Amino acid sequence: MEQKRVKGIGLLSGGLDSILAVKVLQEQDLDLLGVTFCTPFFGAEPGLAAGRAAGIEVQAIDIGEAHLKMLKNPRYGYGKQMNPCIDCHALMLQEAGKIMRQDGADFVFTGEVLGQRPMSQRRDALRNVEKLSGLTGLILRPLSAKLLSPTLVELDGRVNRDRLLDIHGRGRKRQIALAADYAIRDYPNPSGGCVLTKEGFVIKLRELLQHDPDAGRRDMELLKWGRHFRLPGGSKCVVGRNHSDNQQLLALAGDEDILLRTRSYVGPVAMITGPRVAGPDLDLAGGIVAAYSDAPVGEVVTVVRLQYGGEKIFVIRKEENTVYRQFMIE
Repeated sequence: MEQKRVKGIGLLSGGLDSILAVKVLQEQDLDLLGVTFCTPFFGAEPGLAAGRAAGIEVQAIDIGEAHLKMLKNPRYGYGKQMNPCIDCHALMLQEAGKIMRQDGADFVFTGEVLGQRPMSQRRDALRNVEKLSGLTGLILRPLSAKLLSPTLVELDGRVNRDRLLDIHGRGRKRQIALAADYAIRDYPNPSGGCVLTKEGFVIKLRELLQHDPDAGRRDMELLKWGRHFRLPGGSKCVVGRNHSDNQQLLALAGDEDILLRTRSYVGPVAMITGPRVAGPDLDLAGGIVAAYSDAPVGEVVTVVRLQYGGEKIFVIRKEENTVYRQFMIE
């Protein structure tokens, strides 16, 4: 009877370290499957690309709702911006653990390096992640394994600990040398793709949660596009900066939202979301749309309001866009 191969489920972020973790384990006779995740704050494509580079199958899993719930109240708090790295890693490992059990796999692995990231890859942080994920003794970190307590699969010999590594710290020399050894040439910088580490995005996110603690996934997606203005009545006006923004706003608009666009001059699409908009706020939003149009300052601009499948037209005189700076979220 053919003996079952030892199987590991790996978190692939898309960075070089996760690719190297796969490569190190591929030197043993192991069955490896990658998983990567999608939320409003980062996508699955980098992880899928890492799987292609490493030569293993990767499953993409959407954890947007669970991630958003965690983000609003992370047990271990945030990093420099609003990145809940410890809780986020634990959530992803929980999901990987479900696949591990469903597939009858033996362990979960990651590309984490001891001491590389000040918040999430300290020794105590790695222990906290393991505890929070419910995978004690089952998380293998091949790049730093020799510096960490052995996992169950190392203790019983299913994975040969002697063939794992002892990388630590923030330097990248060993990883770069390993990449050359494995003929890995194209890999991203280690800065990461999570917008929760970006100050400009986080300013808008904090402002949103201050006004609407129950903000949902669509609200988070909307933060990625356009200029954001908070109107005095509490609604938000989001104004496209370019064609791509305009298309995204149109795609994200719901039945309750108001869309504005200029007719007499080329201008942006704007979306008004939130509480019912009173006349003064609607005029203000129309002025903002006109201010970012191609019309000359002082020119009368026709603005079209779209809602509930109908449209209304009003006109407003264009001001300098600096007039509306006080309402911009920045």
